Amino acid sequence: MVLKKLDPIFQYLNTKQWFTVILFVMVWGLSTISYWKKYEWNPSSMVNFGHEFALQNQSETPSKAVLFKGEEGDLGAGYDGQIFYYFSRPLANFNLDWPKGFDESYRAPRIGYPLLIAIFGLCGKGFAILGMYFWNISLILISYFYLRKLLDEDTKPYAVLYLLSPFSLGSYYVLVSDSVMVSLLIIAYYFYTKEKWGFFILLSSLAILTKEPALFLLFPLGLAAFFRKDWKRSIIVGLVLVIPVCWHLYLSYRFPNWRPGRLTDFILPLEGLISYMESIWRQVETGSSLKELARLFSRFPLVILFFLGVFLPFTGKIQKGWEFRISFLLIMFMVGTAGYYHFWSVYENVSRMFTLSIPVLLLLINHDKQVRKQEYILVTILILILFLVKVIFISKQMSYQVGF
Repeated sequence: MVLKKLDPIFQYLNTKQWFTVILFVMVWGLSTISYWKKYEWNPSSMVNFGHEFALQNQSETPSKAVLFKGEEGDLGAGYDGQIFYYFSRPLANFNLDWPKGFDESYRAPRIGYPLLIAIFGLCGKGFAILGMYFWNISLILISYFYLRKLLDEDTKPYAVLYLLSPFSLGSYYVLVSDSVMVSLLIIAYYFYTKEKWGFFILLSSLAILTKEPALFLLFPLGLAAFFRKDWKRSIIVGLVLVIPVCWHLYLSYRFPNWRPGRLTDFILPLEGLISYMESIWRQVETGSSLKELARLFSRFPLVILFFLGVFLPFTGKIQKGWEFRISFLLIMFMVGTAGYYHFWSVYENVSRMFTLSIPVLLLLINHDKQVRKQEYILVTILILILFLVKVIFISKQMSYQVGF
């Protein structure tokens, strides 16, 4: 019922695309400005360079970059945006001398985003940072309009959820690859529906090389083609693996200790969720401050969203859009098996895992209008509101310096 009351808003935004884009610019722009103003209006701040990582790669660090100092023993803090930046620099310099301080076996396979950044990086380190902003913003806008073409008139109004997804915004806020991967995947899927096989294979391959969860949509597509005995589509989907496999073969040659199963080390069924709930209980028992409890509970809407997401694919007419149901369940599997240390202990790490769920949900609704979508959509909207409150009013300035 609540969602029906919001329908006039969705309908209005659907008919006023210019206003939808302005709303997108306002939301993403406000988030950007709120970040920049804490760090002398320096755009490099969103890359999250850690001081110690920057020292190890000083020649490839912009001279006036914001460097986060962090605490003793944590390599100068920073965040994953710097990893994609540093991995782009060898590509821009036409070599594969990997940056120092980062785990090649885990990071080097995700070369898609650094490859895109390197196109701008050919013009210098400052342009590489510009490229990180450009690809995040331009690709989500382009993929949004491609996604609208994929949806029927009844589902199209909800496409704004993709454009204003708190998870894509969270990915952009720290300039990492989740939003880029999902955008590439949506564009690729559009070409798949139009039988533009060359574009589909290249963009899908790039999406996989950007981040492996791209397979969570591509695998069900191949499975659906196989069961429908559409051998041509089955082969086409299989071909998207050729480029990633070749890259992985190169990595196994370049790094003898590298192994494709490295990511399985992070699969810990329900460990993250259980440890997170235990951490809340411990804080309540010890009578922690309201600030600490608020920080802990900021992740709790994601717990609710996870359980709603597990339930959602089993609603409606199961036989309709079953490939997207499988895709949605694979995304929830990833969230449910994420460990506490690497994921559930940090809001940004776990929230970004939901990024692909929004377009997959829309594609599922497009096939089955009876899917129980209201709760998932409403919690997503709540998370967006809470995220904006956090970045504008709550997030504090971290210890930093400009340059060396």
